[in-house]
Amino acid sequence: MSRGFAARLPFHYGWIVVAAGAVTTFACLGMGRFALGMLLPSMGQALPLTRSEMGWISTGNFIGYMIAVSLGGQLVRLMGARHAVAAGLSLVGLSMMLVSRAEGFIQVAALYLLTGLGSGAANVPVMGLIAHWFGRRVRGRAAGFVVIGSGVAIMASGFMVPAINAARGAEGWRLSWLVIGAIVLLSAAVDYLALRNHPSDLGLEPVAGAAPNAAAPPSAPCQAAVPQVSRKRILIHLGALYAAFGFTYVIYATFIVTALVQERGFPESTAGYFWSWIGLLSLASGPVFGSLSDRIGRGKGLMIVFAFQALAYGMVALPLPQPFLYASTVLFGLALWAVPSIMAAAVGDYLGPEQAASAFGTITVAFALGQIIGPALAGRMADVWGSFSGSFAMAMAVAALAVVGAAFLPAPQRH
Repeated sequence: MSRGFAARLPFHYGWIVVAAGAVTTFACLGMGRFALGMLLPSMGQALPLTRSEMGWISTGNFIGYMIAVSLGGQLVRLMGARHAVAAGLSLVGLSMMLVSRAEGFIQVAALYLLTGLGSGAANVPVMGLIAHWFGRRVRGRAAGFVVIGSGVAIMASGFMVPAINAARGAEGWRLSWLVIGAIVLLSAAVDYLALRNHPSDLGLEPVAGAAPNAAAPPSAPCQAAVPQVSRKRILIHLGALYAAFGFTYVIYATFIVTALVQERGFPESTAGYFWSWIGLLSLASGPVFGSLSDRIGRGKGLMIVFAFQALAYGMVALPLPQPFLYASTVLFGLALWAVPSIMAAAVGDYLGPEQAASAFGTITVAFALGQIIGPALAGRMADVWGSFSGSFAMAMAVAALAVVGAAFLPAPQRH
């Protein structure tokens, strides 16, 4: 992409980076991770898989994700964010296509671990780019638009997977893995063409956003400083909250469709509609809560989000009438991508643009640990108790604790 082309655009090239970032989250998270929730019922029946094995497949993905994010800063320094994203998505696409040929639990788990490795290699660098391309006043909004890609993928998989299964029968899940993998490979090519590592690559300055008042400097750089709070302490605090999100949301995302089909008697197509509605509602979650956190603060924004999620988990944990299932879907979807968008903005606020990718990678390790523990523990509990209700109740309790933890998040220095 030439500097001349970027200069002739009627908008800042940073918004193309945001669009490419949304393609990344669509592919590496939406297709690479969340489509699994739709694939598990038919794949689990065909192979066959126990609830514990389903949980370990999801956990294997997050082990790969954690390995990648723990090396995220080094990967960006070695390859640059653009090349890291393209390479990560290529691994996601190829490994998912190979899952379509798997014959048992071990093969699926090993290949899906590689999918997680590619997902982490793509997601962390692209979220770190937001701190380079956008100033603090618009960082939350920009990150919010990046994460909506996952919601689009959830909507797509909710319609696509049941349709393929209906057309191809018991082996339809294999074609679904193949098609999804091909879509991810196409996304890798799009990102390679569109992403750029820094505004200076195109002779541009970051998007500053409108100053809140006339006296404010038009484009003051954010020199991260948290009064009397060390870098290590703020990373631990953010990491703990991100781990709580990873632990809880992945239990719901992995098992809600299986619970609806196996425990509530829903047809797979109807459960797919639930899943698609979650995806549709989640399109607003990142931009709305990211922008809200720009105005009211990251801590207060996180408190609202975790409260929404705690209610959503509680409504499916209890044997409540069907309208509460719809309400749970609405609450979960509305808040789904809010935490990642707020976290991506928060690391830039506290630690500055230059450390944002490394810091986001650090707290994402904690996030990945939560994701690793969540599905394995929830699947085991469901096998022992014969129901996912206890697993959802556990998620509710952890999300409620996160509301309290977010209340104590200190405010970064305003610039």
